[in-house]
Amino acid sequence: MKVPVDYSKITPAKSFSLFVIRHQASKKSARLGSLVVNPGGPGGSGVDYAYGWSSIISKAVSDRYDIVGFDQRGVNLSQPIRCLNDAQEDAFLSSDGKITDKASLASAIASAKDFANKCAIAAGSKLGHYSTLDGARDMEMLRGLLGDAKLNYMGKSYGTYLGTLYADLYPTKVGKMILDGAVDPQESVESAGLDQAKGFELALDSFIASNPSITKVAISKALDVLHANPLKTGKRVLTQSLAVTGIASGLYDNQTGWPQLYAALTDLITFKNGAKLLAMADDYNQRDSSGHFVSNQSDLQGVISCLDFADPRTVDQMVAGQSNFVKVAPIFGPYLAFSGLSCKYWQAPPVLTSDFRPLASVTPILVIGVTRDPATPYRSAVALKKLFTKSVLLTYDGDGHTGHNRGSSCIDSKVDTYFLTGAVPTAPVTCKAANSRTI
Repeated sequence: MKVPVDYSKITPAKSFSLFVIRHQASKKSARLGSLVVNPGGPGGSGVDYAYGWSSIISKAVSDRYDIVGFDQRGVNLSQPIRCLNDAQEDAFLSSDGKITDKASLASAIASAKDFANKCAIAAGSKLGHYSTLDGARDMEMLRGLLGDAKLNYMGKSYGTYLGTLYADLYPTKVGKMILDGAVDPQESVESAGLDQAKGFELALDSFIASNPSITKVAISKALDVLHANPLKTGKRVLTQSLAVTGIASGLYDNQTGWPQLYAALTDLITFKNGAKLLAMADDYNQRDSSGHFVSNQSDLQGVISCLDFADPRTVDQMVAGQSNFVKVAPIFGPYLAFSGLSCKYWQAPPVLTSDFRPLASVTPILVIGVTRDPATPYRSAVALKKLFTKSVLLTYDGDGHTGHNRGSSCIDSKVDTYFLTGAVPTAPVTCKAANSRTI
């Protein structure tokens, strides 16, 4: 589908072509409409996500809904933007984000400026038009093209922010909406970074509690060694930055990620072998064995985030605040303290929405939060539930990122009931997870 580059100045000559995929409902005679899905990101491919429809939604729902995914402007198959080539991406992602002195600060600033400049060159005049606000407007056009009176939507992680902006813009067009792994749209960049640092640290503590042979002291020492001397791993090196990425990736799923993380940390700490942790970082960064980045999601995280949120802090204030990040999250804090550094040099202003008022959608919305979610902390789900006047909070008391389709029949059954009948719980619900998998 074609959408305007700039919704304030719509001209046929200036448009984006967005890729859309649809799996039609299996039981067409009982069809309830379309269900648009988004996996998160920013920069995640809705097309790839919907292509795997059978693994993300129950058969009962896919029998009665067309499962639809679209790649947002600049993402994957929708006129993808790449700021860095593969070699540059490797260097950017492996560079040391832990700022300890003036020299490391200068290096980080130079890297941030270079990334911002390359994105400006790659995007050209479209640089200011990749925001989530634009994505929400594009989703309204998609709803119209699908022929649905209202938008049925399931957004995970960053996808909850896309859904929230849609509901803010088009409250009367909201159908059945699931927001799982919530982003709090009212939180400042600094506060959101602090909360995410705490979230990853809490998830790491939970992992360690289930795997006591791994200690945080040992992890910290291993990272300090990598900071001073990156570890030769095959033809590459495992830097501290890549190691932290690998650790974070393992915390997203306690069933599959935790065993991988246990093996990788054991190899690193005991045998000084970084191959498994480097492979986990590569998987998270979507880098294949030949050194090619199969997705542009890493670039899009900067392109979209820098347009979505204004951060009033100066670089000096970011430096001054680093100690607070380290205090609440010794492992992850040093990195998240400077996660928005490139935005300080962005060559397009943030696309700000108005202050969020209570969102009164016509249809009740289900918000799902996980108590030990590393990437989208539980407090964000609580905050988002308060923002929507017609919403119900489903709490998954467990580990990992997002709550739906992760083995909880308690959560999944309520999601299915909602999509199939529109019925929501009459009160907040807490679903207990089974015991976390241990080694």
